[in-house]
Amino acid sequence: MSKIIAAIIEDEVPAARLLHEMIQALRPDWEVQVLPGTIEESVEWFRSNLHPDILFLDIQLTDGNSFMFIEQAQPDSMIVFTTAYDEYAVRAFTVNSIDYLLKPIHQERLLQTIERFESLTEKYIRDFNRENRILEILESLSDTQGVSSSESKRYRTRFLISSSNKLFTLAVNEVAYFYSENKLTFVVTKNNKEYVLDFALDKLCEQLDPDLFFRTNRQTLVCVDAIQRIEHYFLGKAVVHVIPPFKNQIIVSKDKISAFKVWLNY
Repeated sequence: MSKIIAAIIEDEVPAARLLHEMIQALRPDWEVQVLPGTIEESVEWFRSNLHPDILFLDIQLTDGNSFMFIEQAQPDSMIVFTTAYDEYAVRAFTVNSIDYLLKPIHQERLLQTIERFESLTEKYIRDFNRENRILEILESLSDTQGVSSSESKRYRTRFLISSSNKLFTLAVNEVAYFYSENKLTFVVTKNNKEYVLDFALDKLCEQLDPDLFFRTNRQTLVCVDAIQRIEHYFLGKAVVHVIPPFKNQIIVSKDKISAFKVWLNY
């Protein structure tokens, strides 16, 4: 399992610092980030970053309440509300929160919340692995029916995504590109959502339609529909610009340029 990423949205700096220290004391292997304590800045952060696994969210923020943030940011995280008041408890559990911590937060109570999160995460991973195996079996059975030939090969049409507190399917035609980083594989959708996949890029190349996807280099696998433009690069290479934009340059090496041009013109 990859490292757990936790985030804190709290408009009071001392409270944010204290909660950060408490979480790190209980789970030193977690990566804990303190985000801006305003709705506007936090929404912007969520739109441009991978969502954390668990989000500790103060209900009263500088520029409004956190339900406004949830409506705008649509976080994929498991949410834990933190507040000095209990008046929002009922509403909090209508937005998929897993707990409601009243300030001042005590270490024992925080540990209960963390253990609840870990228990739910383990369950979702088990469900994800089981459902993913079922999909693979069904696709394998489909591949064996009818005439076996390269022309009749069936390519993957969807992925089962495990994102924090939910499982859902992602259609391949919603994918813009895949990339690998720190031994993980990520899928980026055409509407700029990003998820972790339990597949290596090599495996994806075998399962996806080669008319639609091209392995531009060791780190990226790009859908033809996501390509915005191509620029010449030095030494016969090319730079591919995609939508949504990728954080790094996508460079097609000189030895792949010919195949890349043929693929684009197919």
